Amino acid sequence: MTVLVKKHIPTGTIVLNRPERRNALSRQMMTELAQALSDMHGEKQVRAVVLTGSGNSFCSGMDLHEMQEHSKSERPHDEYHDDAVQYCELLEQMLRFPKPIIAAVNGPVMAGGMGLVLASDVVIAASEATFGLPEPRRGLVAGMVSPLLAFRLGASHAARLLLTAESVSASEAYRIGLVADITVFDLLWARAHDLSQKIALSAPQAIQLTKRMLNETIGEHLGTLLAAGAAASATARTTDAATEGLAAFLEKRAPQWS
Repeated sequence: MTVLVKKHIPTGTIVLNRPERRNALSRQMMTELAQALSDMHGEKQVRAVVLTGSGNSFCSGMDLHEMQEHSKSERPHDEYHDDAVQYCELLEQMLRFPKPIIAAVNGPVMAGGMGLVLASDVVIAASEATFGLPEPRRGLVAGMVSPLLAFRLGASHAARLLLTAESVSASEAYRIGLVADITVFDLLWARAHDLSQKIALSAPQAIQLTKRMLNETIGEHLGTLLAAGAAASATARTTDAATEGLAAFLEKRAPQWS
């Protein structure tokens, strides 16, 4: 299983479980993550869901090995489109999920993994965590992460992270408002569970309506922007820059931009 599910009422925990690939998002993992969320939706005693990673990483983004394999198919553009749609639907599912999602970032989170963090409602991090959007250095575009980043942090911080493609520390992420709390690695889940217990003191209906107000009223354009971002991400994968960027990353060399 690429996703593990645990329950410690009132907390439901979903663990990304591909530590050998730094919990990279494969199609299988996204399918299993969507199913885990659906299962948690029906668990009345679960009042909040903690999303975290196994091992020392939260999520390294989309599985670039799988992405490169898709580029060799007979209809690669269809593969790129399918990947983008599946990821977009997962983010929308998280935003519409009626219970708070707490991202417990246990280590580095990059690229598409940042989308999972930004589609969560509250983010806490271990002091070792780092946050980055390296897509431009791979010839790619963070199309679906960009609107979420601007929604959570504002255009200025979003532009800095997206255009420099530099990673920031947990303390810097806390300073700019991406992270709500920092704790030591060993206490990360306990801190998330404590937040779940605080959430469980409120009426479930009130929590659900509050989340809907935040993500669907204040963030009323997110759905449209995510769809546009999916198209941009899929298009970017068809470029020569993406071919070179992915090859360079997998071959562990510097890319040669034309």
